[in-house]
Amino acid sequence: MTEPITEQPVLETDRLILRPFALSDAKEVQRLCGDFAVADTTLNIPHPYPDGAAEEFFATHPAKYEKGEGVVFAITLKTDGCLIGGMGLDVTKRFHRAEIGYWIAKPFWNQGYATEAGKTVVNFGFAQWSLHKIVGTYLSRNPASGW
Repeated sequence: MTEPITEQPVLETDRLILRPFALSDAKEVQRLCGDFAVADTTLNIPHPYPDGAAEEFFATHPAKYEKGEGVVFAITLKTDGCLIGGMGLDVTKRFHRAEIGYWIAKPFWNQGYATEAGKTVVNFGFAQWSLHKIVGTYLSRNPASGW
């Protein structure tokens, strides 16, 4: 597996900027993920979303990235920088594979943002870490995630 660069890059799509989360995103993440509809479509977002959870989550990102064990991106709109979600890869180095996971804030559902970001993150995983396989799963009650 190719060793990753030590500083997580910023990725761009036609409509999005995918960048590392910043501490200044914490309150907005708590607000957006605090929506039951968002938490209900994921395995790992708690509801209610507790104070300090975003900061704890963000703190794990640099070391995980530096070790090549994963990457997490804040998904923001290119037009105004508005945070609309998050997406990441959880890498199993032994098998050169990863699982993709994401959440999108409810006001931004059904606009193709997850698909757009997902294609870019998958390409990043194959190119940056020479992964052989990237998989994704979704809850049956959330068929829109079956992109």
